[in-house]
Amino acid sequence: MRDAVLSALSTVNDPELHRDLVSLGMIEQVQIEAGAVHVKVNLTTPACPLKGQIESDVRAAVLTVPGVQTVNVTFGATVRAAQPALPGVKHVVLVGSGKGGVGKSSVAVNLAAALARDGARVGLLDADVYGPSVAHMMGQGGAKITANAERKMQPIEAHGLRFISMANLSPAGQALVWRGPMLHSAVQQFVKDAAWGELDYLIVDLPPGTGDVQLSLTQTIQVTGAVIVATPQDVALIDAARAIDMFRKASVPVLGVIENMSYFVAPDTGITYDLFGRGGSRRLGEYPLLGEIPLEVAVRQDADAGTPAVLAHPQAPAALALAQAARVLAGQISVRADQRALADLPDQLTVV
Repeated sequence: MRDAVLSALSTVNDPELHRDLVSLGMIEQVQIEAGAVHVKVNLTTPACPLKGQIESDVRAAVLTVPGVQTVNVTFGATVRAAQPALPGVKHVVLVGSGKGGVGKSSVAVNLAAALARDGARVGLLDADVYGPSVAHMMGQGGAKITANAERKMQPIEAHGLRFISMANLSPAGQALVWRGPMLHSAVQQFVKDAAWGELDYLIVDLPPGTGDVQLSLTQTIQVTGAVIVATPQDVALIDAARAIDMFRKASVPVLGVIENMSYFVAPDTGITYDLFGRGGSRRLGEYPLLGEIPLEVAVRQDADAGTPAVLAHPQAPAALALAQAARVLAGQISVRADQRALADLPDQLTVV
């Protein structure tokens, strides 16, 4: 019966990778006892956005095998990387924007927290050197970064992830007046002289615009891709398009766009207001729209209180939208990793 079960599973495709689970190596375990079959599927990310569909498809396929009466499906997850970005780090994802004030940092913090909550190993780098805010949003504004025995920076741990911010390296309120070479040196230290450990994803909160930090990062490490955060109005989209063009020139794939402050639902009436317009991010081109995040007071309150909204109020509409955006992003990363792995295969395989 085992061969029949595997044959049935070979008809089930991963909805994003469009290849069957058996050839992808995602069937980790098949146990058969009388008419009961247990299947363990090893997903390409613990934040898989289509886990429910995969479970349903697996159960339906296995139930077609004669003699099978019940099917139990469980999941594991191993994030795959065709080429690790850094030692121990599988994927580096840049979160950028063309201009300030669009909520880029709060989106980056919540994406990282959502991925960590789903079971991924996540790091968060606050590369907005001139205006670091991640430490405050993580509730660690007074913490100081230390060095380990190997003289590497030890990231601060909070809310299930590790992070580094310039705010934890310099006196509170002190302005940094640095030129390009100093910024480049700092970025090098953040990514290469930090003890990040084993990470599935390193989320990098970039400064707004298209300046020195962006260039230093894209020239220093292998970046999986970038996420663009924009608000719907034209003045923000013009600058977001410039950020996309910068990543294109740096050969960094754009994994998708997140439209922040997309709409506002009045809590007293339930009426939806498009304060800045809505859906404008869809005009940025062929890039996937990872999510439309509503404007909510709770997101600001949670950031000020030092707990990401996806953890503090996980059922709030904005938190749900951010969590779903993180899962869609994880799916996009899995697709990129699979495409890269296929591209790296030799054109002809010799069978011995």
